[in-house]
Amino acid sequence: MATTTKIEKVPEPTLRRLPWYLSVCRLLKQRGEQYVSSTRLSKETNIVASQIAKDLSCVNIVGRTRVGYEIDNLLEVLEDFLGFTKIHKAFLFGAGRLGSALLNDSGLKQFGLEIVAAFDASPRVVGHSVAGIPVYHINDLEAKIKRYNVKIGVLTVPIDRAQEVADKMVVWGIKAIWNFTPLRIRVPENIVVQNTSLYAHLSLMFNRLDGLEELSGENEKLLK
Repeated sequence: MATTTKIEKVPEPTLRRLPWYLSVCRLLKQRGEQYVSSTRLSKETNIVASQIAKDLSCVNIVGRTRVGYEIDNLLEVLEDFLGFTKIHKAFLFGAGRLGSALLNDSGLKQFGLEIVAAFDASPRVVGHSVAGIPVYHINDLEAKIKRYNVKIGVLTVPIDRAQEVADKMVVWGIKAIWNFTPLRIRVPENIVVQNTSLYAHLSLMFNRLDGLEELSGENEKLLK
């Protein structure tokens, strides 16, 4: 049976991969499977089996020889370690298209994040709700933080307002910021920032796609 204890220093690449293993295990459980091997996880995630075993060992998860990992136990261990078993309340800043998409994403709660309110400055959205979540004016932030006792902020405002809004978030008690803007915001050292740039990932995809097309073109020339 797998066991785990909280470990302070787990490499960031490992932390990024653990949710992939969790998602695969959830899918396998839905299919009625009870065990999963490193080889199976490797096939589903395209990560080498030895790396998977190393990642899981970082959180003290040990499988059984010729059997693998018990899926129910693996799910429990990973969900607990990653913090998905505890609901973390959050505010969203910027209820535009991207912000509204996140407000409509009910799947976030399955991973421990519940957006309880949104903030904006546009009269078009302030005073309304998106997916049942109220949208307040940014000037109401101080009062709402005291009411909801929220420590996490999701930043989806336009780039020209990102730093300004981030500054307000810090002043009024936000301790962790999930930043979806292309701007690397400046915050005090005691504030946690997770940058998730959709545009950066797009550029990586386009660059790799162009590389594949160039390689394909060169191969076609060689075959002629």
